[in-house]
Amino acid sequence: MLKPRRNLQARLCALATVLGLLLLSGCSAIKPWVKPYERNNLADPIMSFSMDPVESGYMHHVFQAREAARGAEGGGGGGCGCN
Repeated sequence: MLKPRRNLQARLCALATVLGLLLLSGCSAIKPWVKPYERNNLADPIMSFSMDPVESGYMHHVFQAREAARGAEGGGGGGCGCN
């Protein structure tokens, strides 16, 4: 009597594993979500956090001088030294 129940549990476990793997495979990103030709929309000045970028630059300079710390304000540059 216990053997058919174990068989059913094994099949349900295998089915749950297969369904779980199928769900997880749907989360993989094969292609980038933002296409290269759509990135110019994200670089639009209207998407910036500050209303006035010049004033924001001055304030960042003041904060860096006052706090003796640099960075962490989301500045540009790609790490190649071409800031």
